[in-house]
Amino acid sequence: MIEVKHITTHQQQQEAFRIREAVFVQEQNVPADEEYDEYETTSRHFLAYADGTTPCGTARWRFTDKGIKLERFAVLKEYRSRQVGSALVQAVLDDVRQHPQSGGKPVYLHAQVTAMPLYAKFGFQPVGDMFLECDIQHYRMKL
Repeated sequence: MIEVKHITTHQQQQEAFRIREAVFVQEQNVPADEEYDEYETTSRHFLAYADGTTPCGTARWRFTDKGIKLERFAVLKEYRSRQVGSALVQAVLDDVRQHPQSGGKPVYLHAQVTAMPLYAKFGFQPVGDMFLECDIQHYRMKL
């Protein structure tokens, strides 16, 4: 069972950073100075737990001048194909919909090509051409 919680403590935030470090910096070779940014304190962060206790995935969302951007979806390798990504997307979308300032704003993300099928299950569609972000192929996808 996967449970997703809004991050409210420093310890939870450190777990999310640990997951992002493992997935993006170590596994995908994203430079750490590009992974962590000025939006860490203004984004709404989430942590996924396997069996209610083991942190295994993370994501965040934030307001931008283009709408609401979902980002930093990361699932530890040993938990992939266990519906962690789907649980994170659902929880983030639920949170966005419940936020009092989100009404009517477009929702989008920059999807790694390999993750596009996951986002498509939730109604996201690619917009525009493929582009590189941290040397990884992405498409902008809008809900």
